[in-house]
Amino acid sequence: MARCARILAAPASKRSIMKAPSRVSFDLLLAAARKAARMAYAPYSRFPVGAALEIEDGRIVTGCNIENASYGLTICAERVALGAALAQGFRRFKRLAIVAPRSPYPPSPCGACRQVLAEFVPPGFPIAMQGRTPAVTIRTFGSLWPLPFVLKKTTRRGRTAQTT
Repeated sequence: MARCARILAAPASKRSIMKAPSRVSFDLLLAAARKAARMAYAPYSRFPVGAALEIEDGRIVTGCNIENASYGLTICAERVALGAALAQGFRRFKRLAIVAPRSPYPPSPCGACRQVLAEFVPPGFPIAMQGRTPAVTIRTFGSLWPLPFVLKKTTRRGRTAQTT
């Protein structure tokens, strides 16, 4: 995983928060995801995917897909990036970019990735997706996963809190 999960510092000029997600605001994130895809371990599908997750303070954590001969144990790039960010103590995220350089279509997160993301991002969380063409699709998390499965979390004081 060390080979696939990386953290980058975003230049101060790229840290500004834009009111509406635009292609321009995602360029740095898409470039980081594209670079991460080159580190993918995809000997079975030959379908590399990279993800770049922007942390609240502007830093970027990347991940790539890691395949396994037992397909069910394959880990998607989105979950590798999220896991790397969580392992470093990050809990607040701004946006996500996913790039699949061999795909003719923008790659949408799978159901497992959407469910895991549901623990950490709000419905308005922006996600940019790009295949092998320059076309970028930007959607909110809520539009991709409108009814996530949620459980009540128990707080440290024994109270319950609804997850979203």
